[in-house]
Amino acid sequence: MKKVFHLKKCGTCQKILQRYDLGGWEIREIKSKPLSAQELEQMCELAGSYEALFSKRSTQIRARNIETQTLSEDEFRDLLLDHYSFLKRPVFITGDKIFIGNDKKSIAALDEFFGIE
Repeated sequence: MKKVFHLKKCGTCQKILQRYDLGGWEIREIKSKPLSAQELEQMCELAGSYEALFSKRSTQIRARNIETQTLSEDEFRDLLLDHYSFLKRPVFITGDKIFIGNDKKSIAALDEFFGIE
């Protein structure tokens, strides 16, 4: 099972998706087809926490006046299920591995996984 979760209108996501050969991957746009509770649970198991999946740069944080420092894991989960913009993107799942977001460390790990130098 190889899946990518992304936003179609996110330029950074699109740039990252174009970087790799994703033939045979399920590519899922999360705005038009949101995450299910089961999918989020699977991501959490691989990531180690819901907080690891949570984008603290989401515009919804300010709009909803959310204090991210005080959120519990259950609250992170509920927010991730409530609105697509709370998911750090893109998310690549490759069986037993997960790559979350677009920071340099995650991209370097993806490059290594895909054999890009």
